[in-house]
Amino acid sequence: MHEYPKHYCGVFGIYGHPNAAELTYYGLYALQHRGQESAGIVTSDGKQFRVHRGMGLVSQIFNGDVLHGLVGAMAVGHTRYSTTGSSNITNAQPLTVDCAKGQIAIAHNGNLTNASHLREQLEARGSIFQTTVDSEIILHLMAQPSLNGHANNLIDTMRRIEGAFSLVIMTETELIGVRDPHGFRPLCIGKLGDGWVLSSESCALDLIHAKFVRDVEPGEIVIIDDKGLRSIKFMPEHERRAFCIFEYVYFARPDSTINGRNVYKTRVEMGRELARECPIPADVVVPVPDSGNCAALGYSMESGISYEMAFVRNHYIGRSFLQPTQLIRDFNVRVKLNLIPDLVKGKRVIIVDDSIVRGTTCKARVNNLKEAGAKEVHVLVSCPPHMNPCVYGIDFPDRNKLMAANYSQEDIRKYLNADSLHYLSKEGMVKATSLPANSFCMACYDGNYPVQYDPTVDKLIMERRRRTESFGDALAKEQAQIKLL
Repeated sequence: MHEYPKHYCGVFGIYGHPNAAELTYYGLYALQHRGQESAGIVTSDGKQFRVHRGMGLVSQIFNGDVLHGLVGAMAVGHTRYSTTGSSNITNAQPLTVDCAKGQIAIAHNGNLTNASHLREQLEARGSIFQTTVDSEIILHLMAQPSLNGHANNLIDTMRRIEGAFSLVIMTETELIGVRDPHGFRPLCIGKLGDGWVLSSESCALDLIHAKFVRDVEPGEIVIIDDKGLRSIKFMPEHERRAFCIFEYVYFARPDSTINGRNVYKTRVEMGRELARECPIPADVVVPVPDSGNCAALGYSMESGISYEMAFVRNHYIGRSFLQPTQLIRDFNVRVKLNLIPDLVKGKRVIIVDDSIVRGTTCKARVNNLKEAGAKEVHVLVSCPPHMNPCVYGIDFPDRNKLMAANYSQEDIRKYLNADSLHYLSKEGMVKATSLPANSFCMACYDGNYPVQYDPTVDKLIMERRRRTESFGDALAKEQAQIKLL
């Protein structure tokens, strides 16, 4: 079982470039780490939208002929991992709609905490949904001519939705970027010649030689059209900021810069903090590639203990049509990382990773090291224990599936078969970012959710919908049987 939390989504948009589709393709390529289930690009020539979406990796979905057909100087792209909504082509983004206000396309990174409430309200007014993703709710709200008896505009819509959302929206004449008031998810602005770029991470700007301008501010709408870029604040300044600190720990690419902090340097500093908090006499520091590379390097630099890439990663893993059997007992583990025994035999080993969620993969790594002759194996984690699920768009499982939420640190150490187990403290993790603690959402560690939600109400609404869907399925089945008679 894969124990790492899965990425959520990457969004990208470009305005004012004749090769908008091709540049969006490269942008999504750079953001592929944020989602590998589906991807899509929508372009506009000012009159017509052209759409291509598919399941799989960006390189599998698009080719030269497809991109050639996506004409227009404006585009929005999305690469997805499903946090809400199942993994199928219907839920692939960007989503599009043709309404009284014209054509609109949207790409969304995050999770709305009031999605079930809003969807229920919209359905009561006659809205028909084609997908199960939060993004379609935003489209329906934008398409409505009025809300509560007043003229509806983009600001009204943004004030109605709650939770985590970084959005790239395209109309027939505008490219729009929006970031929620707490700034959970990253979104930055770039300049490319006379055109503009919006991207989840700055690494995508680097690939297409766009110049980084700045991050979109929490609670800000940026509108790009033929007059240039203008900014609107749709929520007050005093809202607490709550950027997802796990972006620095794991999700973002090391070559990205977010909130003025380079991700690589931050992760190295997390490793240094780990060495200061947990000094262990050992012979070698070994990272779990690629997620533990930077923190392990930082630990080595601070402690003076030798750094060795003892695990070699296979970068060409696809889905196997064969289920692992006794022929290769631990295929799922060994196919991803293979150990070089000579680097650890007879040595006291520190193994560094960014997180332990369920613990299954980490246990296999420890056993690999001991089977190879390691004298001791010490497990160090460059963030605190994950105690709570995420409701803002990360695939952290229910609390009962989080190892640290259900077992003591000593129990986990015994399960892993490690000689010791140490986590970076919350204070050390924050210190490594050089930003104040109130800049971050750390709900998965401390249970302090910046945007409140009621999981019981949410569950009731979802169960009611499932009952309705089940009734509809049963009715359709009954009608089919009647036809057969």
